[in-house]
Amino acid sequence: MFTVYILYSHKFNQIYIGYTSDLPNRFLSHNELATKGHTIKYRPWVIAYTEEYQSKTEAIKRENYLKSTQGRKFARDIIQEKFDSPDG
Repeated sequence: MFTVYILYSHKFNQIYIGYTSDLPNRFLSHNELATKGHTIKYRPWVIAYTEEYQSKTEAIKRENYLKSTQGRKFARDIIQEKFDSPDG
C-alpha cells in the first residue's frame, strides 16, 4: 500500500504533498529526523489528508495531480475546511 498525503504547517501556512509506503516513519522524518530539505524550514507539520493506493504508479499519479494548480486548490480547500473552521 502507498499513501498520498498532504501535510500542513499552521505556523507558516505551508502545505507539502508527497507519497510513501510508510507514513509513520515518513511523517517522523518530516517533523524530526531530516536535517535538510524543504520541510525542515516549516516545522511543525500535521497530517491534513491522506489517500491509500494499491500501487506506486497510482500514488505517483495522484501526487502529481495534487501538485498541479487544480490539485493545490483541492488541498487548500481541505486545509481551510479542516483548520480554519470553528470546529477545526
